[in-house]
Amino acid sequence: MIQTIRDLIAQHGRLPVDVASIADDQDLYAAGLTSFSAVQLMLGLEESFDVEFPERMLNRKTFASIAAIAAAIDEIAPGRAAA
Repeated sequence: MIQTIRDLIAQHGRLPVDVASIADDQDLYAAGLTSFSAVQLMLGLEESFDVEFPERMLNRKTFASIAAIAAAIDEIAPGRAAA
């Protein structure tokens, strides 16, 4: 799952740094993620993992790091993230 999230960040995040250089718990916003890119990333995550983020998760904290994204996906659809 982590690699899929990294691939989606590389595709949608528009970060000025290589996603491979970002630690799982590193702040993606500090690495250059913008609000617009976060929305694009969210849409990519929803499509890739076949989930829909509930309104309560549509905040900066949910998309703050690779680990936070993985935890959110696991909360929405336990077991699906491992697929």
